[in-house]
Amino acid sequence: MVSTNYAPELTGIGPYATQLAEHWAASGARTQVLTGMPHYPAWRVDDHYRGVWRREESREGVRVHRRRHYVPPRQTALRRAAFEASVLVHGILAPPPGRPDAVVSQMPSLAGGVIGARLARRHGVPHIPVVQDLMGAAAAQSGIRGGGRAAVVAAKAERHALRGAALVGVIHESFVEGVTALGVDPGRIRVVPNWTHVQSPSADRAATRARLGWAEGTPVLLHSGNMGLKQGLDVLVGMARLAPDIRVVLMGDGNQRDGLRERAAGLPNLDFLPPAGADDFTDVLAAADVLAVTQRASVLDMSVPSKLTSYFVSGRPVVASVADAGGTADEVRRSGAGVLVAPEDPAGLLAAVRRLVADPAAAESLGAHGPRYVAQHLSREAGLARFDALLAEALGDAPGGATRAGDERAGDTRAGDERAGDTRTGAEHTGESQGGASR
Repeated sequence: MVSTNYAPELTGIGPYATQLAEHWAASGARTQVLTGMPHYPAWRVDDHYRGVWRREESREGVRVHRRRHYVPPRQTALRRAAFEASVLVHGILAPPPGRPDAVVSQMPSLAGGVIGARLARRHGVPHIPVVQDLMGAAAAQSGIRGGGRAAVVAAKAERHALRGAALVGVIHESFVEGVTALGVDPGRIRVVPNWTHVQSPSADRAATRARLGWAEGTPVLLHSGNMGLKQGLDVLVGMARLAPDIRVVLMGDGNQRDGLRERAAGLPNLDFLPPAGADDFTDVLAAADVLAVTQRASVLDMSVPSKLTSYFVSGRPVVASVADAGGTADEVRRSGAGVLVAPEDPAGLLAAVRRLVADPAAAESLGAHGPRYVAQHLSREAGLARFDALLAEALGDAPGGATRAGDERAGDTRAGDERAGDTRTGAEHTGESQGGASR
């Protein structure tokens, strides 16, 4: 597997890459991962890896090969290009040893996709890129400086990584059109949604609120995750200005955090929290009254936030300030666990939050749809089984079990979930057709 993000990163793509690699290692596969230094979402290299050029680790049966790369403290098209170039050069110069049976690459990293394609071609084995974000569309839609020019270059790199792939996985059906436009035959695209990678909340909600200093009777709107350009988090700062009676909490890190703090100066009802640890993450989510997911109005088909799977687990209602035509809006509608408001509209966001706060019973009912949706469609077992099917199909060991583009969505599948149910007993050690393979 080639994935710029990997454990110990706790948010974003890292947990999915980690759980997938560890799942295959547990099945008996010789699993190697080529990755970078832990840096996300802070966009700062973890203290334990500062100054490290190369490192080899064994984590839960997976051989992890880390390569140093540039980490931009602020995002511009030029800085992002330097990041990708450093990942690409070091990955090509120092790939993992040995001949794999298949190469899986996690993309949003353009460099990771190109490295994966190169390694697969060099060894004459299938390449299976998994599209978590479309970077060409991201550059065009996220508002990053110089994004227009970067979008053209990014699309060329994506086309190079995807066109020769045996199969292409996409985490949401809204990506299919963009991947097809890059020259991929729709018959080779499979929908493999991300699963929830966190545990259900278990702590007493009142005790968690007291620990965090959230007074009973004061509504709390919480946003968790990356603080980047595409999130458009200024809408939350604007809402906090309009509603001094509502506590707005931004929990996480990212390259826009410092700028947001400056713009929120003097707002006593807006708090910044560091990312919560894995042991109490969902307890913090569940302690809030409403959870927010926000995106710039221009963000349509390039990203579906991974935070949604964690939000749904928490059982709290979600307010999504996102474009109605995008994949994030589709996912919120499908879950039944949230409401949609126009993006970049603080007053509209506030009105939606006030409606939920004013009707606790309706808010509880809305939030209760989240855990049910997760249980039916986003379980870890079902998600890993779909990736087993994707890999088996690419290796020619089994017919496709992941949902084909244009078929019923894998995260919403009846067919896909039935397959997951058939294999769930052995999902953690699926080795019948793949045991001993090297990935």
